[in-house]
Parts: sequence; C-alpha cells; structure tokens
Amino acid sequence: MYRLLSAVTNRAVTQGSCAWGCGRRAAHQRAGLPPLGPGWAGGLGLGLGLALGVKLAGGLRGASPAPPTAAPDPEMPPQAEPLPPQEQPLAQWSPQTPTPPHSRRFARAIDRGRDLLHRIKDEVGAPGIVVGVSVDGKEVWSEGLGYADVENRVPCKPETVMRIASISKSLTMVAIAKLWEAGKLDLDIPVQHYVPEFPEKEYEGEKVSVTTRLLISHLSGIRHYEKDMKKVKEEKAYKALKMMKGTMESDQEKELKVKGGKSNEKNDFAKAKIEHDNEAKGRNSKPCKKKNDFEQGELYLKEKFENSIESLRLFKNDPLFFKPGSQFLYSTFGYTLLAAIVERASGYKYLDYMQKIFHDLDMLTTVQEENEPVIYNRARFYVYNKKRRLVNTPYVDNSYKWAGGGFLSTVGDLLKFGNAMLYGYQVGLFKNSNENLLPGYLKPETMLMIWTPVPNTEMSWDKEGKYAMAWGVVEKKQTYGSCRKQRHYASHTGGAVGASSVLLVLPEELDAEAINNKFPPRGTVVSIICNMQSVGLNNTALKIALEFDKDRSDMP
Repeated sequence: MYRLLSAVTNRAVTQGSCAWGCGRRAAHQRAGLPPLGPGWAGGLGLGLGLALGVKLAGGLRGASPAPPTAAPDPEMPPQAEPLPPQEQPLAQWSPQTPTPPHSRRFARAIDRGRDLLHRIKDEVGAPGIVVGVSVDGKEVWSEGLGYADVENRVPCKPETVMRIASISKSLTMVAIAKLWEAGKLDLDIPVQHYVPEFPEKEYEGEKVSVTTRLLISHLSGIRHYEKDMKKVKEEKAYKALKMMKGTMESDQEKELKVKGGKSNEKNDFAKAKIEHDNEAKGRNSKPCKKKNDFEQGELYLKEKFENSIESLRLFKNDPLFFKPGSQFLYSTFGYTLLAAIVERASGYKYLDYMQKIFHDLDMLTTVQEENEPVIYNRARFYVYNKKRRLVNTPYVDNSYKWAGGGFLSTVGDLLKFGNAMLYGYQVGLFKNSNENLLPGYLKPETMLMIWTPVPNTEMSWDKEGKYAMAWGVVEKKQTYGSCRKQRHYASHTGGAVGASSVLLVLPEELDAEAINNKFPPRGTVVSIICNMQSVGLNNTALKIALEFDKDRSDMP
C-alpha cells in the first residue's frame, strides 16, 4: 500500500508540475501574496496522494473500482464535489404505486376512501386488504394496506393476487351470456338437455324441471353447503316471519297515524300489544341453530376433481330443498352444474373457455386457484383460531367449484371486468349520439337482462336489493322529498376460506343532455379483496363509490 501511494503521489506531482504548478504559482503572484516556498509542490503532492489513497482504498473495498479522477482545469472555478453514492439522500419509501395524474382530482375521495378502508381493516383485524377504484373507465386509485404475507412481512400492493370467491359467479355469467347470444345455449330448457349425467328431479312426488335460468338466480332448489333440509327450511320460515312482522308493524303504525284522533295512551297500548304478539310468535318458531358456511366440511375439500362433470357427484343425487322457482336458496353447487353446461354448450373445457374470456377482457392475472403453479404476488390466507390468534388457513382444493368460487384475481383485473360490464350496459344509450363507438363485450339487451332483479330472490349483502343473474342489484328509489335517495348499483360479494371480496358498479345517472360529448363507461367501479374470511365489504365499497361519485359530480 505504501508503494502504491508513493507511485500515485510522484506521478501526480511529476505530470502536473509544469502545467498545473506554473499556473497556480502565477495566479498566486498576481494576487499580490507572498511568494510560495520551494516545498509547496511536495506538500501539495503529499496531500493529493493521501486523498487519492483514501479514494482508491474505498474503491478497492467496493464492488467495482472507482473511475479515474480527471485533473482539474486551472481556468475553471473550484466546484463542490458530489456526494458519494452512500451519502445521496434517499426517496421516502411507499408501498403504493405512483399516483396517476388524473387521480389528483380525487384527492379528497381517496383520503376518505383510505380512512374507510383502515376502519374496516382495524375492526375485523384483517392482515391485509387491497382496493381499486375507477371513474368513467379510468383507474384513479389502487392501494394495499397491511400484509399479503404476515410471516415474511410482504406488504399488500395493487398487484397482490387473492381469492375472489363468489365474484367467480359473475365471471361465469359472462360465459353463459356469450353462449346465449350465439344461440348455443337455451336458458329455459331442462339442464338434462346439456348434462344428462344430472338426474331428473322430483319435489314432493311431482316431477319438476331445473333450468339454466333458475340455476343462475339460485332458484333451482339445489342445496348449498348445508345438507340438513329441515334446518334450512326452518331458517327460511323464520326469516319470512321476521319480514312479515316488519311489514305488519309498518302497516299498523301507518293506520294509527291516519286515525290520528286516538289518545296517546291507546296508541302506546296498541304498539305494546303488537310487539308482545310478534315476540311470542318469534319465540315459538325460532329455528334450531344452523351451521354457518365456514363450519361446513365441504368448504374444506382437498380432493382434486378433473372436470365439472366429475364434481357433480357431490350433490347430484341429493333431493331438492324447494320446488324450482318457488324460493331463493343461494347455492354454489348450482354453479358447478352451470360449469358443466358451459362445457357441453361450448365444446370446450370450462377453464379453457374462461381463459379465452379473460384474454378478451384483458384480465391477465385472473386464473383458477391451484396449489402447484407459481403465481406471482399470490397472498397467503388467514383466520383467527378459538384463542383469537392469527393462523394460516388449511389447504383446500377448489376444483369442485371453479365456476362458483374458485378464481384468483387482482383489484385491477376486477376493475377491467366491471368496466366491460358497465360499457355494455350503457353503450346502447350512446349509439345515437356517436355511431363510431365499438360494441360492448356483451350486448346492451343482454346486460339489461343480467342487471334486472328477479322476483322471489334475495340479496344478502344489501337488504334493499334483489338477486339478478349472478349479480345483486339495488334499484333507484326515493320515498320522501329531500330525504334518502337510493342509488342504482350492481355488486357481488365473495367469501372463501381465508378471503373476502366485493366488486361494485355504480352507474352514472344519465339523461339525454348528459350523453352529449361523453363516452361510456360512465360511472364508478370499486373492487376490494382481503385475505381474511367473513369480512362484509359491500357497505364499505358503496361508501367509497359514493365519495368518488360526489367528486366527479362537483367537477365542471
């Protein structure tokens, strides 16, 4: 090292002694300063040698040698030396992707939405949650909170892949709709026409027909995970009684208001009597406790099924719980049968046909959930045990229910899907003002059919709505002036082992003037996915959508 430093010092002094030293001496003398002594060059050379030695030693310790330092120009003023790489200021780290320029317009809505997301995450103790929002077809906000993988401290981000659970039903509906539009599938003939492996059914000794249309809207009578028909029927009867109780109370209260001349004492007595009678009825008819879905063994199947036809053996020989068309009974197994119908009507395997649809919709990260493939950005899934400790969920194989709850996706892909549905729903309104618009992936009349509530159905995640065709739909309604206004929207939620999800589409309220100089899709789409089961997300998604809708309405 000593020899190396000496060589560098001598070389610097010798080569630069004339050009550099003479220039410096002349400048020194012109400034009127005392003449430099004969040892100035040696001292300067030693200082330069030490500086270069430190620099050189630092370079030898690094991954690559430092570039040679150029000799300073005597005519140029001295410049501040740039900081070495390790001293450069670092940008603040953020788990979010760069904010698109147009999202700045929605800064207030984003702040409000983030607060709502933090609230639901904290309330349920979810490890991670991801949200995506688009306005008029453009993604304006996507963000992840918490962890996709708690053990390895992998944060959630917009690209995180999670189980979307029953939103898979809405994806399957697209396959059915495309086949129906092409004339390859009749929605109203018995399913045995396509799948003879599914036996003909009877209900209370009467032969009945199960059709594709009834399967889509959960009116077929095919069971869900609960196998005990008595428990299911008792629960349905109890719910019907509670609903009737609410209706009776409302009607009787209106009647009392109309009479108006009665004394308050009589009114109070009548109300008390109604409450007492209804409570007695409720106590007498309260059903025995039914297990929730996450207590059902079939939700945790580990068996691999090769195709949809093979999956039918889980339920095809079970009796119908209700007469088809008479009552709503949510059934994921009904969508397993729909997958078999799609295979027979299309001539393709169900998953192959769905991958074609995902390709058309540009949903490149949406795939069926399988354990073996490497799926980048896939989250892990969690649940709280009986001691309220966070644990990993058990391994499950969802091959028996691809169509009803077996896909993985991201919030970005779900936004694309929601906007494709919204575009198809609205494009017919814009055709007269702009004939150059491209057709929707589904025809306007098809989307109108899909988003039209079906009689005798229920929407468990919003009591104001009804189930339509693989979507829950709330219709526009306002009962009183200057009071609550119910907006029209469509959504579907999902619940799987260690996962919860929602996709919500809030269309813009369009009129003839609003259509001019605008293009579909017009409205707000919100998707939320979470790696914790039993998290109700629809209400949060609706609040977020309304916040963004408010900001877009306030803009010129």
